[in-house]
Amino acid sequence: MTIVQLKYAIAVAEHRNFTIAAEKCFVTQPTLSMQIQKLEGELDITIFDRSKKPIAMTEVGVKIIQQCKKIVSESEKMQDVVDQDRGIIGGNFKLGVVPTIMPTLLPIFLNELVDKFPMLKVSFFELPTSELIDQLKNNRLDLVIASTPLEDDDLIEKPLYYEPFVAYLPKTNKHFGKREIIPKDLYSNDLLLLKDGHCFRNSIENLCFNCSEYDGKFELKSGSFETLINLADQGLGITFLPYLHTLRLNNAQKEMLHNFKNPKPAREVSLVYHKSELKIHIINEIKDLLDNLTKRKLQFNDVNIISPIKNREAVRFE
Repeated sequence: MTIVQLKYAIAVAEHRNFTIAAEKCFVTQPTLSMQIQKLEGELDITIFDRSKKPIAMTEVGVKIIQQCKKIVSESEKMQDVVDQDRGIIGGNFKLGVVPTIMPTLLPIFLNELVDKFPMLKVSFFELPTSELIDQLKNNRLDLVIASTPLEDDDLIEKPLYYEPFVAYLPKTNKHFGKREIIPKDLYSNDLLLLKDGHCFRNSIENLCFNCSEYDGKFELKSGSFETLINLADQGLGITFLPYLHTLRLNNAQKEMLHNFKNPKPAREVSLVYHKSELKIHIINEIKDLLDNLTKRKLQFNDVNIISPIKNREAVRFE
């Protein structure tokens, strides 16, 4: 058996289609099929049940694909070992970022990252936290930037910064114009939230209200802060924004921002990676770069870290 055969088998398992798997592997479908048949013949088993549409894995095939992933992952780490030994910051690096962080953090460091590490080819992926963590554990990502803590013993979290939440209130709200507010001021059926599945939404639920008791005027399923802002501008509700996002608002919109009293509710943004990650030398370089850049924009210490996990209490940090 060869590593190439294992990669082909993994591709078929992911796409459940030989033609699509061949396209993703940049080979012809007959070539891919022949190599998988050779693998099955050498092992004297059937990995895929070709009679089903889409293609399904046999019981033993599921176990074989799991082993294929482990072997391919370990083989790819050989070059990482060599690069780390030589101190080379280069090669392919896959970085996942949650949607509520990507738009504001990426512009801060992308140019610096490209200029400082010209031999490093970084691929960025914007996905919800649950999907990023799944891909991290399946070795499809090298590093994730997300809200923490995630309470996962298989992962290491390295905090980068603490980003306060800021309330965005229309002028019709009774708390508009207050110098500072507290979370209980904002318990309201006019609360506008991101759709379920976003870690930022989970944090807001943990901060100020029980979702089971929430009975808003309408149901909104949006993944965009811009949508929430536009609705609030029309007086249709109130919302929360992470601090970095507020820097992009125009002057009229900034008048609608209201800060919380200390300790300010905030999210902890961290680098998250698997304990077995061999590209730690690259991760450390990225952390140093981000530490230097975010300190220029974020210098908040007296904060309460609001967990991105549902139904968790805040943790005080000073």
